[in-house]
Amino acid sequence: MTATPSFADALIETIPNLRAFAHSLCGDGQLSNDLVQETLLKAWAHKDSFVPDSNLKAWLFTILRNTYFTHYRKSQREELDEDHAAMNASVPPTQLMQLEFEDMRKALMRLSPDHREALLLITAEGFSYEDAARVCGCAIGTMKSRVNRARSRLVEETSGQTPAADLDQTPAHETGHGHQPSPAKTSSR
Repeated sequence: MTATPSFADALIETIPNLRAFAHSLCGDGQLSNDLVQETLLKAWAHKDSFVPDSNLKAWLFTILRNTYFTHYRKSQREELDEDHAAMNASVPPTQLMQLEFEDMRKALMRLSPDHREALLLITAEGFSYEDAARVCGCAIGTMKSRVNRARSRLVEETSGQTPAADLDQTPAHETGHGHQPSPAKTSSR
C-alpha cells in the first residue's frame, strides 16, 4: 500500500466539502446531491486531465461550480423568489440559537451567488484567496472585494440595519461617476 491515497480515496474524502459547497450554491438538498454526484462522475471520467500534486479540492469545486451554473442556466426560466423559500421552510425553531442560525442562512441565501460563493469558499472551506479566485475564474482582488462585500452585507442584515445598495452594482469610484450632488432644496415662499 502506498502512502498517498488513490484518486478514488481522495474523491471520497472531498464529498462532505462538495456537499456543503453545492448546498451553499443552490440551497436545495436534492439538487445539491445531484450536483455532487454529477461532479464526481465528471471528475472520474476526466481523471487523466487532473494534474498530480495540484489542488484536487479546487479542481473539484471548479467542476461543481460549472455544473451548477449549467443547471442554473437551464432552469433560468423558473423564477425562484420568496414563495419558493417559504415552501421549503421548515417548522420555525423555538430556541434562540436555531433562530439566529436560520436568520444567518436566509441572509446568506439573499447574497448574490458570486458573493455567497466567495464568502463560503474563503470562510467555510478554508480556500486561500488565490485558490478561490481560480475556482471562480476571477482576479484575487475581485475575490477579496466579493468576500468583503458579502461580510458587510451579512453584518447589515443580521444586525437589523438597513441593507446597503445592491451588492451587484459597481461602486461609483469604479465606473468613473463621482458623487452626485443632492437636489437643491427649494423654498415654498
